[in-house]
Amino acid sequence: MERIDRVVSPIREKLNRRVNLEQRLQELLTAREVKAFRMEHPEVPQEVYRRSIGALHQLVEERGHCDQCPGLENCPNLMQGHQPELAMYGGYLDLRLQPCPKLIAKEKERNRKRLIKSHHIPTDILSATFSSITPNNARKPAIIAAVKFCQQFAQKRPERGLYLYGTFGVGKSRIAGAMAQKLVDHQVDSLMVYVPDFLREIKESIRDGMIQEKLDALKKATVLILDDLGAETLTPWTRDEIIGALLQYRMTEKMPTVITSNLDLDELEDHFAYSDKGGTERMKAKRLMERIRPCMDDYCVEGPNWREQG
Repeated sequence: MERIDRVVSPIREKLNRRVNLEQRLQELLTAREVKAFRMEHPEVPQEVYRRSIGALHQLVEERGHCDQCPGLENCPNLMQGHQPELAMYGGYLDLRLQPCPKLIAKEKERNRKRLIKSHHIPTDILSATFSSITPNNARKPAIIAAVKFCQQFAQKRPERGLYLYGTFGVGKSRIAGAMAQKLVDHQVDSLMVYVPDFLREIKESIRDGMIQEKLDALKKATVLILDDLGAETLTPWTRDEIIGALLQYRMTEKMPTVITSNLDLDELEDHFAYSDKGGTERMKAKRLMERIRPCMDDYCVEGPNWREQG
């Protein structure tokens, strides 16, 4: 009797394993993901599913994790942030991994941060979008021009920039921030700087010898956004060697620049003509404006203060 059991037991265990595998296969075949694949591929015979039970098991298990996602950082799937899909390979079913929506969103945000750089710009300005700006007839022409500027990158880089001016709080900086966000859709990098703070930083950089490096970053950005030009305290050096050199480079290289200001172009020229030594320097101001007027389309941004009314 003992000798018979030694022969029969392995056979019985093998049969039980087959029965269990068959039961598990039938369970897996009822899973949502497997049923969807079978409907798309009715030509795949049952035997292929039987040979691929390991892949089916992993598919159902990991898709179950996705249904009750604990968050990207705690993803329990074999490859974090990826969802499995069934695919045919040499008579077997195998898994093809695709990034999940959360991973795609994270990569998009990482790409956005890589493409949008800034100096001294508030987060609410950088996160602005065109859909978040309340439209009105006074802002509409500037917004349309800003959107068209970004859309041009789908074909080629525009040579002309924008000059957005108007009183405080009408949304000039928010439009510029929305432009930076929109440019990401075209894989275009931008650099937005708050001019008064940047010039203060440049003066402090005289001691550490970093002026040229910081200036080069502004020169070479695909789209440079100078926010609140005209609000800075100018010296002949910052006007001629920093702002003048920067705009001269970008004009020569035909690289578009976007400027926001509380001053219209004539008022900006007066600002550039002011000398901290007394008197005015009209010719230097005119020379600087020749790097702005011919290179930009100017739009007056009007309307209610967005901080109060959106």
